[in-house]
Amino acid sequence: MSEPQFSIGIDLGTTHCALSYVEIAACDGEQVVQGVLQVPQLTAPGAVEALGLLPSFIYLPHPSELAAGDLNLPWTAEQDYAVGEMARSRGAATPIRLVSSAKSWLCHAGVDRRAAILPNDAPPEVTRLSPLEASLRYMSHLRAAWDQAQPAAPFVDQEIVVTIPASFDPAARELTAEAARAAGCARMLLLEEPQAALYSWIQKSAGGWRKQVRPGDIILVVDVGGGTSDFSLIAVLERAGTLELHRVAVGEHILLGGDNMDLALAYAVAGKLAAQGQKLDAWQLRALTHACRNAKETMLSDPEVLTVPLVIASRGARLIGGSTRSELTRAELAATLLEGFFPPAAIADRPQGRGRGGLTQLGLPYAQDAAVTRHLAAFLARQVAATADLEGFSGRLPDDATFLHPTAVLFNGGVFKSELLAERTLTTVNSWLAAEGAPAARLLEGADLDLAVARGAAYYGYVRRGQGVRIRGGTARSYYVAVESVMPAVPGLQPPVQALCLAPFGMEEGSEAAVSTQEFGLVVGEQVRFRFFGSSVRRQDEVGTLLEDWAPDELQELDEIQTTLPAEGRATGEVVRVRLQARVTEAGTLELEALPHDGPQHWKVEFDVRGGSGD
Repeated sequence: MSEPQFSIGIDLGTTHCALSYVEIAACDGEQVVQGVLQVPQLTAPGAVEALGLLPSFIYLPHPSELAAGDLNLPWTAEQDYAVGEMARSRGAATPIRLVSSAKSWLCHAGVDRRAAILPNDAPPEVTRLSPLEASLRYMSHLRAAWDQAQPAAPFVDQEIVVTIPASFDPAARELTAEAARAAGCARMLLLEEPQAALYSWIQKSAGGWRKQVRPGDIILVVDVGGGTSDFSLIAVLERAGTLELHRVAVGEHILLGGDNMDLALAYAVAGKLAAQGQKLDAWQLRALTHACRNAKETMLSDPEVLTVPLVIASRGARLIGGSTRSELTRAELAATLLEGFFPPAAIADRPQGRGRGGLTQLGLPYAQDAAVTRHLAAFLARQVAATADLEGFSGRLPDDATFLHPTAVLFNGGVFKSELLAERTLTTVNSWLAAEGAPAARLLEGADLDLAVARGAAYYGYVRRGQGVRIRGGTARSYYVAVESVMPAVPGLQPPVQALCLAPFGMEEGSEAAVSTQEFGLVVGEQVRFRFFGSSVRRQDEVGTLLEDWAPDELQELDEIQTTLPAEGRATGEVVRVRLQARVTEAGTLELEALPHDGPQHWKVEFDVRGGSGD
């Protein structure tokens, strides 16, 4: 494989994908020449345009719906689906054929993410895709677009950085990495989106970032995207006269973002229509939701737009006269988003649960509380001790502080194109700081809310080669595997479980460690399950720490893996004495390896959802 000419950053977003690039040889230190790929895509049947963003939508037309050649792209004439702008616009009118929010489904542990389940409520005659396949199609489209634009620098030979939410668990990370590898990312790294946003801000400052932050600062990155709300804390410290950035905390996985807002807007418009005597069916409500997404993005992108007309087709209607008309106003947008998703909150407020029915439809596990501000309060309070043991950090909290005090805030995500929402969030954070006598946090300005993640990812690929400033972080959580205790059978009692630390908080990519000198028993030749846990607050645990008990909010259970490890000449069900070794791959995924004391075999358990994941 030849030496890469470019560092490519890919934002595989819930509602948009983007590709940015840095020409490695043309850069000098922090002076970076960076570009954004204009992505050719269908904007209407037979019409191809190059746009800066690729909407993350796939449209699956009926075989008789389009004419021959309507789906042709510059690099293929064999495609039977549309990706991008045409998929989004056509799917808004026929939502049962639209694949959307694939990224949110990719991290949904409650479904088989390799199964063809999208669109999730489509009738049987509609072809379906798996969340993994949908992600692969977005990646493949970007690869083909790059190869057409840069034939002398093939995609497979470049350094590729793919971004993920900081809150993605190991299974979702591995699935994203798998989709990227299948699309030709031979040199592939994963990067958390909030870090990518900060890298972009650093790069855009052309070295001026050092004048905007100082040792002792805590930067709060608030990233509200199409599918998730992500929070990260990054500490600024000085070592040997040089400023360093350390990611010290990330939030829990919160499925709360633009998708929720689109649905809230749709219900607001539906309520307005109902008051006029017009009731929408479930199919029309889906179409209205997509129409509200387009209207929201239009108004957030252009503050001069005060009203966007909405047209909701009746089922089977072919003419515009058979459709329902309404509109979304800027006042309705502000009221729905501001009061519904960014209400005033106290630092002591917490996300509110609600009573749930015993039966529910299968769908995405959205957050029960839509208030981003309350989720943010819970995050900052939970991370009050995040910098307590950070060597060289000069910032100190008062003894009576109830939450970690940020000194600067960086926004990311298209939602914050609304100055009203950004201002409400910053005002809320500063009200918490004022209540504890702390200085107000300042806004880090100049973020590119559409392209920051892709641009930051490309810059990170360049930084990894020894240039520019790098954010230190490693794993965003500590990870543990369950070890079942041996005990006599007792009716109705399950054997107690201990939690063995595999990777401590901050374990760097590309590193590995023997988990413990202690040996454990590994069951081979029959189906077993591995239970895993993660913690964003236990920073003191080291590799090999064995927990007998823990508080309910200290460890969160992750996906379990059910697998049959090959017996390899041993008896079925034999318990093999093994030592354990953990590794964080260069890509940022986690592996657990079991080494027997009496032979050359080894068993590897990757944190993914593949059937038969041991080998």
